[in-house]
Amino acid sequence: MDTLLILILTLAKILAIAVPLILAVAFYTLWERKIIGWMHVRHGPMHVGKGILQPFADVIKLLCKELVLPSNASPFLYRLAPVLALAPAFAAWAVIPFEHGVVLSNANAGLLYLLAMTSMGVYGIILAGWASNSKYAFLGALRSAAQVVSYEIAMGFALVGVLAAAGSLNITEIVEAQRGDAGFFEWFWLPLLPLFVIYFISGVAETNRAPFDVAEGESEIVAGFHVEYSGATFALFFLAEYANMILISFLSALLFLGGWLSPFQGWGLGGLSESGPWWLFAKAFVFAFLFLWFRATFPRYRYDQIMRLGWKVFIPITIVWILVVAFMAHARWFEIGV
Repeated sequence: MDTLLILILTLAKILAIAVPLILAVAFYTLWERKIIGWMHVRHGPMHVGKGILQPFADVIKLLCKELVLPSNASPFLYRLAPVLALAPAFAAWAVIPFEHGVVLSNANAGLLYLLAMTSMGVYGIILAGWASNSKYAFLGALRSAAQVVSYEIAMGFALVGVLAAAGSLNITEIVEAQRGDAGFFEWFWLPLLPLFVIYFISGVAETNRAPFDVAEGESEIVAGFHVEYSGATFALFFLAEYANMILISFLSALLFLGGWLSPFQGWGLGGLSESGPWWLFAKAFVFAFLFLWFRATFPRYRYDQIMRLGWKVFIPITIVWILVVAFMAHARWFEIGV
């Protein structure tokens, strides 16, 4: 009976995370279209429920479309690819804390789990390009594989700096290590500023978003790795991409900007000094907006520029700054073990 109760509670917690995440993805797409529309001096969606119901209309349209299987594709792998892309994007949320104690799994090695989950998504992309038996899809998959591997290293090194500063791999403990009377000056963004910037930009590249979207370059390779996908299978790729964007936004806020901690903690400003999950959502909201801002303003990088930025700029900077953080930790700059 106890096992059944634990199972029911765990499923309830999973649904409490997954359902709001799916709704967040739906409205994130609407917000993207509105933001880019305003930046282009146009209205964006404004007809289906005055624009608010447009994401649901898109979902219904995709689910009602025919699932076209290319004649020379591998049927099993073709259908497996979108599942492999979506599953890690949702599984990574298991270790994301929304407040102290409000987390599905408070794993001690939460950062390692996150690195594993975010790295697995590329297998779905590679499999989609190969199983489609299309030159355009395969070229997009190869580009994506090289890009993700390149920037995964820089992201990993940035996280090494975080765990050196916090003295823990547990994400809740990393956030609590940023608590202090100096408010946002206690957060890791200040001593780890180069790693903070590199982590977020690498997150943009990791999710294949503009200006790092050569894997999906519509003007070059006709939508890239998912060019042969339609209907519900395309919707799964779409859902995985936006879920990963929201995940990177939350991780940037948790690891470098104090998560649910108030920027005015210890300042005696009443309600503004109180920490809570609303601060985490506000910070993640800002990072999620930056994804859209980048798409509307920056031109796409060439493939060689993306590789040069990842290997010759980001990785050397992160290696040097890890050494700097090590000296700072040795000098007790951070309150290790808080």
